[in-house]
Amino acid sequence: MKKKKVICIGEALIDRIRNKSNQGFTDFLGGAPANVACALRKLKIDSIFIGSLGNDDYGKKFITQFNELDVNLDFLQLDNDSSTRVVNVDRDQFGDRFFSGFEESSHSCFADEVLSKKLIEKEILNLEKSFLETKYLVTGTILLSSPISAETIFFLLEQAKKFEVKIVIDLNWREVFWDHSSFSSEISKAARVNLIKKFLNHANVLKLAKEEATLFFEDENPLLISQQLSNRPDVIITDGKNPVAWYINGLQGITETPTSQKIVDTTGAGDAFLAGLISKLISSGYPSNELEIEDCIKFAGVCGLLTCLGEGAIEQQPYYEKVNKFLGSLIS
Repeated sequence: MKKKKVICIGEALIDRIRNKSNQGFTDFLGGAPANVACALRKLKIDSIFIGSLGNDDYGKKFITQFNELDVNLDFLQLDNDSSTRVVNVDRDQFGDRFFSGFEESSHSCFADEVLSKKLIEKEILNLEKSFLETKYLVTGTILLSSPISAETIFFLLEQAKKFEVKIVIDLNWREVFWDHSSFSSEISKAARVNLIKKFLNHANVLKLAKEEATLFFEDENPLLISQQLSNRPDVIITDGKNPVAWYINGLQGITETPTSQKIVDTTGAGDAFLAGLISKLISSGYPSNELEIEDCIKFAGVCGLLTCLGEGAIEQQPYYEKVNKFLGSLIS
């Protein structure tokens, strides 16, 4: 059986993005793993989302969106005692976003903080069946800010390894999630960094931004970062509109990706990039030479770019046909 599915584990949340006029906000569905799961479906890759949502209006909106794209929700948890997280997102003059905090919840915690291992274990036979068909497991580090969700994600990683599922980690450092955690706000920054670095040892593929490479590894060389981790993962370092640095399958290089003067909102661009990369790895096979690697990176870069041309993450993610049409226009 050829493995083609991707399991995405982590947060689904609301990006409350400040309007250009600075008057009010607009709500968009988001959260890195949720974004990746949706983007993969638009790129014709089967995806499964594992996460926890509040049993509220936002949670229901997510379920509607996932269902529209046919994202598998067999392991989705709906929690009555927590709420779907709403993140306040401000933007600078270049469209780049920064997180300015969270909307207050009527509950004591957010749903993504209480992803339950016990509920996952009840579905273990179905989970094992899914792992048999799964090529990649994608996750980030935000759930580590909650001991409950962290326990669950480490459990899922161990289960995935039994079935030789490749682990893809997007570092996605978001300090505000730790500062405002219902559980871990007292953990020092050094302790947070150490916990995340330990987690990254599980990665077969690691994607991170240039500033994250500097913070966590004091280096921007993907080969040297790989050598700091026990699995010696392939490493991809993005840097906004600048070239992507990579160490993949024993090869190292830098690839330029298309840019545009029409950037509206960069929310979810990295997630679309990652989905594009994974879709290429599945559809075209793992790259074995520099030309194949550059094709993967350029395809991923176009996915990220097209997502930036409008507001919101999931809404703007391109379909497979649009990505190929854009790539064709670059050649002609």
